[in-house]
Amino acid sequence: MPTVTRVSTTEMDVTSIRLERSLKEKLKSLAGDRGYQALIRDILWQYVEQTPGQATTPCKAVDLCASFGAVAECDQVCAITGKPIAAHAPMRLGLTAQGRLVPISAE
Repeated sequence: MPTVTRVSTTEMDVTSIRLERSLKEKLKSLAGDRGYQALIRDILWQYVEQTPGQATTPCKAVDLCASFGAVAECDQVCAITGKPIAAHAPMRLGLTAQGRLVPISAE
């Protein structure tokens, strides 16, 4: 999973989180050269962006590798236009170069 740079680390707030030693060691092992803190940020961003009904990080049509038809199971927001997509409406899912599936309006 590639790290998506959103802002430089100098623009980030410092926060403290308590992790079990075994979890921290597992995260370090999974992260490899990029570092476990970057991995934790990626995991948290993925969770936030995939929460139903929440706006995803905006993207451009050129960021998409593929798309396919779908039906919204709950209210969504188009990742390209920012327009709402109503529950049960036809939509598309776009696959980004980072491997994320993002909701796209069918129009």
